[in-house]
Amino acid sequence: MDPISAAALAALAGSVGGEAGRQAWAALSTLVRRPFRRDEADGGAGALVVSSGEAELTALTQDPGELERAQRLSTALAVRAALDAEFRLALESWWQQARSVRTGEGAVTNRVSGGTQYGPVVMGRDFSGLTLTTHGPAGPGAVSTDRHGPTRPAPDGATPSATGDAQEG
Repeated sequence: MDPISAAALAALAGSVGGEAGRQAWAALSTLVRRPFRRDEADGGAGALVVSSGEAELTALTQDPGELERAQRLSTALAVRAALDAEFRLALESWWQQARSVRTGEGAVTNRVSGGTQYGPVVMGRDFSGLTLTTHGPAGPGAVSTDRHGPTRPAPDGATPSATGDAQEG
């Protein structure tokens, strides 16, 4: 498992992402507070003093803006995941869900400029399963049908009326 980024942990500790961020942080807190079970095949690592991550979690909760504390928590989680297979699986599952929380990582700037857009413009970040269905004109010369019947823009750009006469728009 790749280490969880310190920036993401700090953002979640600071409640970035609103309610979803707070829920993700609470779920991580619950996970870290589970008993630490080392695997039998840890090769005698039982003599090593290894943090469960709880002290690092508490320290980061007290000062979420301190990236050094976030890095310590990231390291503690990675070490514990390496020594406890059950924790590793639970942490991976948590991280898959927590990734969807917007923590400010990977800032996106959306701009539309110049010209006229004749279809949907979708702006954002991290889209999946997106389906767009459009109805209406596809361009400046397209025929639009509404309850008044088909209309075409007049050559001078004026909007046609329901009777087909061009009106100043």
